[in-house]
Amino acid sequence: MTTQTSKKVLIDASRIMTEALVQSGADVFVGYPITPSNLFYSYSKERFPEFLAGPDEISVLQWMAGYAAAGKIPVTATSFPGLALMTETLNMAFMMELPMVLVLVQRLGPSTGSATTGAQGDLKFLEGVISGGFSLPIFSPSNFNDAWTLSNEAVKTAVKFRTPVILLTSKEMVMTQKSFDINSLESIKKVDRKPKAFEPPYQPYKVGEDKVPTFYPLGNDKYQVRFNSSTHAEDGLIHKGSPESMRNTIRLREKLIERVDEFSFYELDADEGAKDLIVSWGITADAARDAVANLRASGKKIAVLIAKTILPVPQVIYDIIDSYDMVTFVEENLTGQYKQLLVGKRISSKYKMVNKFGSMIRPSEIEAAVN
Repeated sequence: MTTQTSKKVLIDASRIMTEALVQSGADVFVGYPITPSNLFYSYSKERFPEFLAGPDEISVLQWMAGYAAAGKIPVTATSFPGLALMTETLNMAFMMELPMVLVLVQRLGPSTGSATTGAQGDLKFLEGVISGGFSLPIFSPSNFNDAWTLSNEAVKTAVKFRTPVILLTSKEMVMTQKSFDINSLESIKKVDRKPKAFEPPYQPYKVGEDKVPTFYPLGNDKYQVRFNSSTHAEDGLIHKGSPESMRNTIRLREKLIERVDEFSFYELDADEGAKDLIVSWGITADAARDAVANLRASGKKIAVLIAKTILPVPQVIYDIIDSYDMVTFVEENLTGQYKQLLVGKRISSKYKMVNKFGSMIRPSEIEAAVN
């Protein structure tokens, strides 16, 4: 058995994620360049089998919907102003159950804000981006290894559950180069896209126990396919107000909520006997890890939880938080958006928050809050 030697290169997460998406089977990138996601645009032009430059963000997601309906796995990358323009079509793709991946690179807002300053300010928008209280699967990498593995999981989840998936990251991760051993990344297999078995007759939105309809692309030579973004029944036709149409729409939520354990990812460093917990996600995770190391060196018992599946919220995240006496949420926004997502806006002596706007959080700021 041979041990693979290390291969350290200067690299950023944009390139790592692009490569992972391609190796996972994503086969077309449709983009409109917007800082700080523009490295995805340039890297994808080199790596994807097919690349299209859209005239605007609305066209980008419309084109992606067409590609997805034709059996491709399309990818784009954008920031908040672009996502705002994509929202209507994103809802359409969700309703039509079209697999695709969107990389959202957060930057300082509101509005166009500061394009070259990172942030973690888009989470509350994403919580309600699909009208009606539905959640998209949202993954947030905390380091380069996550950028690789979660990109693969995004493609797998998009295909398995027939849904758009968002990879939520930030400017510092995707634009900052650092020395990294690329041979430490595990191998990736291309996602299997052949249609799964179904109970005949074929109907485009008929489901079995897994609540996910069998996918056949437009133009296939076996079955008639319909994609419908209006409220529809199993046959893909509009039956306004019918119980069947309502059940079919509710299923869109249930197929993800009921099976979230199949795509739940997190990192817990528990520290036996600790009663205090630090919770973080995305780019602030490194500061949280460093703060924990420093606090432990000073003799404090403390645990750290890094959330990687952000939405839908896995039950295990609630269970972990409930098992500690004091919880400190660390995130780069003013209001504690992840804390609000989990426990609401209510102020409690159990919860502390470390929030910063316009610059990254330092480990010393986390240590001061915990102490």
